[in-house]
Amino acid sequence: MTPRTSAQGRSTRTDSATTSVEDYAKTIYGLAEWDDTAVSASALAKTLGVSNPSVTLMVRKMADLGLVDHQPYAPIRLTEQGRQLALAMVRRHRLLETWLVRELGYGWDEVHDEAERLEHAVSETFVDRLDARLGHPRVDPHGDPIPGPDLSMDHPDTELLCRVPASSAVRLQQVDDSVPDALRVLAEQQVEIGAQVHVTASESGDVVVARTDAGEGIRLAHELAHAMRVSVVRSDGSGASGPGDLEN
Repeated sequence: MTPRTSAQGRSTRTDSATTSVEDYAKTIYGLAEWDDTAVSASALAKTLGVSNPSVTLMVRKMADLGLVDHQPYAPIRLTEQGRQLALAMVRRHRLLETWLVRELGYGWDEVHDEAERLEHAVSETFVDRLDARLGHPRVDPHGDPIPGPDLSMDHPDTELLCRVPASSAVRLQQVDDSVPDALRVLAEQQVEIGAQVHVTASESGDVVVARTDAGEGIRLAHELAHAMRVSVVRSDGSGASGPGDLEN
C-alpha cells in the first residue's frame, strides 16, 4: 500500500460539528484508513452500534454540512472538509491514548474508551501542549500513526498477519484496538509494536508466530491475526536472518 499523506492545513473543527458528527467522521475515516475499504452504511452502523436508519439520518446531516459525499446504496466518502475534521479527531484520540499509557499507567487494551470520552472535551491548545509534552510521537500505543499539527501523516506498507505465508519474518506495526483480545494476547506474550517475529505456520487464517525459527510458537486464531498488521522483513523461506532480525 502506498503511504498516504493528508492535505496540509490546520485542524478546522467546524462550528456545526456536534460530538456525534465528530464520532461519525472519525469512524468513517478509521474504517478506510489502512486499505481504502469502501465504507457502507451497514458497516458504519455495526461499528458504532447504532441502527441503519440512524446512520442514514446522520449521513444526510453530514452531507448537508459538506462533510460527506454519499448517494443511496453507494459507499460513504468524506469530503476534504470531512477528512480534516476526522483527522483532527484522530490526532486528539491517539495523543490521548499515548498519554494514558505513558504517563498514567493504562494498559493498551484499556485506553480506547477513556480517550473516546476525553477527546471531545479538550481544546486545541491542550492537544498541542500534550503533543509537545510527549515529544511529538509519530504513532500511538497500538501502532496507528498520529497526525501532526498540520494533520499530515504517513502509513507504512503493511499486510494483515493472517495473509502472510509461513517462513516469513515480520515486524508488528499495528494492532486494531477494537479487538482487545488481540491486545491482551500480545501483552501476555510481551510482543510489542516494532517487535520482529517469525511466522512458523499459517493455515486458513490461523497463524503461529515465534521469536526465532526454533522458538516456542504463539498460536493466533484468525480473528486475532486479522487484527494485526505487519511489515514483511523477509519472505524467502530460507530460515536465515539478516543482521538485527528478531530483535524486540
